[in-house]
Order: sequence, then structure tokens, then C-alpha cells
Amino acid sequence: MKTNRREFLKDSSAVSLGAFPSLICRGTSAAEDPRSSHEGKILVVIQMSGGNDGINTVVPFADEGYAQYRSKLRLPTERLLKLNDSVALHPSMRAAADLIEDGRLAIVQGVGYPNPSRSHDTSMAIWHSAEIGDEDTLRFHGWLGTAMDAMQQSSQERGNSDPDMVLLGDESQPLAIQSRRSTAVTLSNLTDLRLSHPIPRSTDQAAAAPPSESGNSLDRFVAQTMRDATDTASGLEHSISEMTHLATTGGASYPSTMLGNRMQTISTLIKSGFSTPVYYAIQSGYDTHSAQLPTHSRLLREFSDAIKAFLNDLDSSELSDQVCVLGFSEFGRRVAENGSGGTDHGTAGPVFVASRQIRPGLIGSMPSLQDLSGGDLRMNVDFRSVYHEVTTNWLGVRNVSTLSPSQIPLNLFQV
Repeated sequence: MKTNRREFLKDSSAVSLGAFPSLICRGTSAAEDPRSSHEGKILVVIQMSGGNDGINTVVPFADEGYAQYRSKLRLPTERLLKLNDSVALHPSMRAAADLIEDGRLAIVQGVGYPNPSRSHDTSMAIWHSAEIGDEDTLRFHGWLGTAMDAMQQSSQERGNSDPDMVLLGDESQPLAIQSRRSTAVTLSNLTDLRLSHPIPRSTDQAAAAPPSESGNSLDRFVAQTMRDATDTASGLEHSISEMTHLATTGGASYPSTMLGNRMQTISTLIKSGFSTPVYYAIQSGYDTHSAQLPTHSRLLREFSDAIKAFLNDLDSSELSDQVCVLGFSEFGRRVAENGSGGTDHGTAGPVFVASRQIRPGLIGSMPSLQDLSGGDLRMNVDFRSVYHEVTTNWLGVRNVSTLSPSQIPLNLFQV
């Protein structure tokens, strides 16, 4: 379900607080011992919207096709962050290179799907649903929503009302986190958990009084709901204050970017004891048809800096073993640059997986720039194989038919 908490709280103080009832008194316990009460694994997904140019992200500098197809966009070899004798990272991804060296980042190369579409909407719908087909024929539930439904079906309830999935940001909820019976909410920032205006005093007094036995059942229900809302509102004010303190005194310095702020909020929620298994954030701007070099450099720096800060923050709270970050884009870009200093829609590209439990470094082989399919890279890894590894070997969710591996297992995790 989609929840705009800011508008919902403004219109209905009585029932809006139910989405996060376990916030009450979390602030005090989190300040005393900033460890999550959730013993399960947590997945944080970063959607790199627009189609990331994987060729200038994980750069095949030794491939003769790189210089052949790119003149204006070819990155100087001496500036690249080399991972081996043939592949390097974009110069702005110093933080990502540090994570690889530290054993906390894997990059799966050449990820895509059969018969790829160059349409943003269709390709994103395929990645979101984990089904191949036209946009109009795809199902209405996402791969993460389906996984959460399977988790609920195969395990006991987590014991509280925390949502199964949380989108951090102002965007519409992506198909990936839509489901049949699991809960997904949208949260812009921590202040969205606060009441937009105080409950009127008359309402407060009425809510504080015990429900009358003489009233009808609806009156008793409304009275009890108002009492619960008032109690929750009081607890929220204290809890948000403590959570904000956690956000500003954490163990890492976050970049002052939109993605950095969202990752910091996710870290704060995790350290505050949320049992939510899936968080989702969107970084837009990768549709670089023109003047690509400065825009792409900035986006990749923001992406890698935010992930490193996030993982360092969780390291300082001894929570990093619980969390995995997955970064993907709906497609890569064309191998040949266009006449506007940019690149057009392509096919396969890299997927990032960051965790203390990851098998670090490059996974799979970089597609050849001299063996193309219609001017595009040939796919080496089906994205559903990545999803299968994440849901099965990280979240522990099995028997999700749409995520069955279509290739040899990637063995992403050290389990």
C-alpha cells in the first residue's frame, strides 16, 4: 500500500500513527544500546534511474573497442582506478574502490535480460517484476513484494507492526515493492513520522478518558483509537528527538547529497531497532544523452560516497553484518557515443552488491566491446540470478518461482 505520511497525518491523527507503532520508547533504548532488535538480514536497494553508462563506470580500458567507439567520452587511462590489468573504476568512484579493497563490494559485470528493451518504462518494469515481456503483460507485483509475501507465508510474524518495505524519498512507490499482502510505506525523512499539528485539547481530554461501557461499539472503538493515537503521539515526539540525535552523531560522515541523506535516514531507522527487512532509495539522473562527462562523474561520486558512509556508519554500530546494499539500473548505454557528448539507451551493465558478507571484487566477465549485438553489449548474467542470490542467500526467502536462477550460481555471499 502507498502511504504519504505527511498528508495522512494532517488529515487523520487518530489512525495515521498505526504504521509505525513500535517507535514508542525506541529512542531511549537506541541511545543506550544502538543495536538493531531485528536479528534477520536487511536489504537496501538503490535504483540508479535513467540507464547508467556501465562502460564508463566499470571501464574496459584495455579493450580496443573502448578507444574505437569513444573519443570524447573515453576516460584517460592514467586517471582510472584500476582493478586489474584490463578493467578499472571511474575516477570519481574512489569510495567504491576503497570498499573493494576492504572486501565490502562486489560488482557483477554484464547484467541484463534476453531480448532487451530500450524503453525506460518497459525495462524498469521488467527489472521491478523479474518477469520478461511487454510492459502491459507484466504482473502487478514486484520482486521484493513477492519475496516479502513468501517470507510472511513461510515464517512467523516479526512480532510488531513495522512495515515490510520502506521507500525513502518523495517518488511514487516503484513496482518492485508492491505486493499482495505485505506492507510498504513511503517516508521522506524522519520528520514525516511527527504529527503535523497537535491534537486539539478537547480531543486529547476525550481520548484520555476510559471508554464508556454504556456507549455503542463504534463509540468505544473511536474512543480507544483516540487514546492509542494520543499515547503514540506522545511517544513519537520523544522518539524522533532521539532518532535525530542518532542521525547527527552517528559513526560516519555522510555526503550532503539527496542520496546521502536518504542513506543516513535508513541507517538511523536500522540503529533505532526497526525490523523492516527491505529499504528502497532512488537516485535519478542517469539518462545522459548529452554532456555526459560532468553529470555522470557527479552521480557516480554521490553513489559510491553514500554507500561507503552508510557501511562505515553501520560498522561503527556493529550492525554491518546484517545489511546488504544492491545498486542497479534499468539498462546500460550504447557502446558508441553519440554526437552530443553523451550516450543513448543500451542493454547490459554492472550491478553493485555491498556487504561485509560479500565475495568482493569483479564477478563474471566484462562483455567484449568488439563482439556486439546490434551495437550493444551482449549480456553475460541474467539479472534474475542476482535477485535469486539476494533473496535466497541473503534474505533467506526460498521458493519464489520468478526468481529461479537461469544460470550457474554467482556465489555472491560468503555463506
